[in-house]
Amino acid sequence: MEEILFDEILHEIFTRLPSSPPSSLPTYESVPLVSKRWLRLYRASKTSLSLRINPHDSSVITLLPSILRNHPCLSSLSLVWFIDSKIPNQFRSPSDAAAAEPVFNDHLISIVSSSCFNLRKLCFLVNPVPSSSLLPFFSQSLTSLSLKLYRPVSFDWVASFPSLKELSVDVHSGNSSKSGSNPDPEVVELGLESISLTGIQSDDTGVNWLWKRCRKVKKLSLKSCGTIGETEFFGLCLKNLEEIELRTCRSIVDVVLLKVSETCESLKSLLIHDGGNKDGLVYFMNNARCNDTLQKLDLRLPMDLVDEHLVSLAANFKSLSTLRLTSCYFVTGHSLKVLASSFSWTLEELSLLSCDAVERERGLLATLGQHLGRLRKLELSFNEWLFVKELVSMLASCNGLVELNLRGCKNLTGSVLVALNKSCVKLRDLDIVSCRLIQAGEVEAFVLNSQCLKKIVVEENKITEDAMKWASSKFIEVVALDSDVPW
Repeated sequence: MEEILFDEILHEIFTRLPSSPPSSLPTYESVPLVSKRWLRLYRASKTSLSLRINPHDSSVITLLPSILRNHPCLSSLSLVWFIDSKIPNQFRSPSDAAAAEPVFNDHLISIVSSSCFNLRKLCFLVNPVPSSSLLPFFSQSLTSLSLKLYRPVSFDWVASFPSLKELSVDVHSGNSSKSGSNPDPEVVELGLESISLTGIQSDDTGVNWLWKRCRKVKKLSLKSCGTIGETEFFGLCLKNLEEIELRTCRSIVDVVLLKVSETCESLKSLLIHDGGNKDGLVYFMNNARCNDTLQKLDLRLPMDLVDEHLVSLAANFKSLSTLRLTSCYFVTGHSLKVLASSFSWTLEELSLLSCDAVERERGLLATLGQHLGRLRKLELSFNEWLFVKELVSMLASCNGLVELNLRGCKNLTGSVLVALNKSCVKLRDLDIVSCRLIQAGEVEAFVLNSQCLKKIVVEENKITEDAMKWASSKFIEVVALDSDVPW
């Protein structure tokens, strides 16, 4: 009886251990090293497991069942494609490998479905599969599913997962026979709240089926997509949208922004990376119905973002709390100052990564700092020609900062660390990787004198033994990166 009680207590303790504690504390992974009994309890306590699968290694099919049986409480499982060059390829030709792929996939799916009875989240990214292969999971109450599918893709099988809330599909070309599904079965409303699609193209007309049945979507992510299907169906899923991400979708970004502007009244977050449309951005900035709700804007549009967009943003939006601009080569200090003035009472997070205006215009950061006294998180990464005087002038006004990222600012010196301890006494997280002029002794002095610091990211050759001792005594997490690797 005492042993059972002891095991239950240990099991409860293991489930409460943090997976990534500060470096000065024992790690969750060190638990199973104590004894075989602890190892058994450790495995039984794990609810999440991620495995890298080599589809050319036949031993995977043999070993995977025992691995899963040793983890009976899994609710989240991730299987990701991985090729190890040290393991010889058992197939003589690519055609042999392609022929064996469906059998390998079916074996994997069969093993998972027969071993994991409590799965709520499944990430199956080993090989693309036909939707018919998912049949063994239909009886399970999955709430999150990520997988690769062959083109042309259909989505009517999603109706067989009534508990599904999150769906992520990466579409690939390949020899896939069409499933004999009804292209337009009886309309059912799906419970999906998050949809992520990668690689949707013009022949993937099945996406229309999805749009017509998703009225509860809060987050939508599109990557490398050349179409959204029929726009009237696409607009049906946008009514309750709160977050949208567009990555490498230049050919559709204008129509997406048009529909979002017309439909979304509660959008809180917008991300557009690597492919924009100037006219679409102008229309969104001036006509969006979410001007009272948008809180986060993340743009990486080197060739498309100009001052006009940001000035319109400042004039029409009221609640922006997070702004992230990356590689904004055609943005000048003028529009950034207008933004800072307009959002002086709401903006708490600002990221200007590799931003020409930051490096080129003297006094810009000082002006931004004077307007943004409520700023809590600041990122100025990879502004290689950012100088100490410019940054220090901004920090003097931003005394509420709790996070600062200066990675890749190669011209900054240790004077910045001195200024941080004077002006930013609430600072908790700092990243100074690849700030080549900052010396180890200056990092040590900063750690010693910091008041609230909880995490510092820096190259390992800039962390002295004394700095590690001070960090350990003050419960500061030190993330020491390889000095020989460019970051």
